[in-house]
Amino acid sequence: MANKGEVIVIGAGPAGSVAAALLRNKGHGVMVIERDAFPRFSIGESLLPQCMEFIEEAGMLEAVHAAGFQPKTGAVFLHKDKHTTFCFADKFTHGFDSTYQVQRDRFDALLAEEAQRMGVDIRWQHEVVAADFSGTKPLLTTQDRTTGRTNQLTADFVLDASGFGRVLPRLLDLEKPSGFPARQAFFTHIEDRIDDAGYDRNKISIIVHPELTDVWYWLIPFSNGRCSLGVVGEAEVFNNTGADRQAVLQRFVAEEPGLSALLKNALFDTPVNSISGYSANVKSLYGKGFALLGNAGEFLDPVFSSGVTIAMKSASLAAEVLGRQFNGQRVDWQAEFAAPLQKGVETFRTFVTSWYEGGLQDVVFYEQQQPNIKVMVCSILAGYAWDEANPYVKNSQLRLKTLVELCREA
Repeated sequence: MANKGEVIVIGAGPAGSVAAALLRNKGHGVMVIERDAFPRFSIGESLLPQCMEFIEEAGMLEAVHAAGFQPKTGAVFLHKDKHTTFCFADKFTHGFDSTYQVQRDRFDALLAEEAQRMGVDIRWQHEVVAADFSGTKPLLTTQDRTTGRTNQLTADFVLDASGFGRVLPRLLDLEKPSGFPARQAFFTHIEDRIDDAGYDRNKISIIVHPELTDVWYWLIPFSNGRCSLGVVGEAEVFNNTGADRQAVLQRFVAEEPGLSALLKNALFDTPVNSISGYSANVKSLYGKGFALLGNAGEFLDPVFSSGVTIAMKSASLAAEVLGRQFNGQRVDWQAEFAAPLQKGVETFRTFVTSWYEGGLQDVVFYEQQQPNIKVMVCSILAGYAWDEANPYVKNSQLRLKTLVELCREA
């Protein structure tokens, strides 16, 4: 397979592996620099159906189907006595009707293995410590984390898929505030031992705190009898000074009667993790010789599981634009990469903002929702945030604001 351009991808997570596979399958030389050894723990475990489009595009769909992950067919929203279900098959946009809930250590390793099978060179436990884009080609300085040795690499283009590591935004001074409040998440994996016959393991549960409506829980069941469990809110509500993280998480679980009843037999056998201030943004998603993918560019919030979807969408867009650039065509990274990507991101941003302000919660729990409206909202929840045939994508702020007002007036 002839090389028509050399690319370095920083990070072997979903965005990096998908981008690397897409470019390699176009005939380009691809090296991935990954600071960790896989498998390694990560959150973002509830995929959206839109993700399956990009996995299929990268040639990895058969491997993902065969991996035995927990199928995901929709989402359940709960708040005290309110309950509503969104089934992805009942959506406005044509596309996949289901996806998976995945342990990210296994999922990310699988995608990376598939990329390697396609001929991608992955340098494990290497870290990018310096970057120079002033010359005719990008120059990266990497360090082997096992030996401490440094090396310099050149390429025709660099894609930063480093996630929360945000390598190029840090090295090139591209970071800027996200505009979202600083929120905190406490999360872990548990042996759930759920014995409720009505519990549907094919759906993620999003549960609103009974009193603090801007605090919510996720419960993501896996195929092995375990769940990912987390709680999210602004940092001050946790008041966790002097308390260990497990105590904080279990205290909040105890405050939600339905959740605590569901997990009455659960075994908390894994340390609780915490992240805070995770929302991020950048001054630009691209520059001379580089582009930023996924969380390296922007991360909103975990509430609608949009992170992996945005990451894979950015990988697909970047691989397409870069492929045409390598083939000698004139490309416009703003018009063909940044602007299209931001269209979906802004749709998700509208929904995330409205969720925390309470408006979207009123919509979700509205008992007399018109079916044609619900399928449009369901498409956003399924990740199809770039389908401008959907009015809630094309004019997301106006449409959602009007819908919130209608639900509140009813």
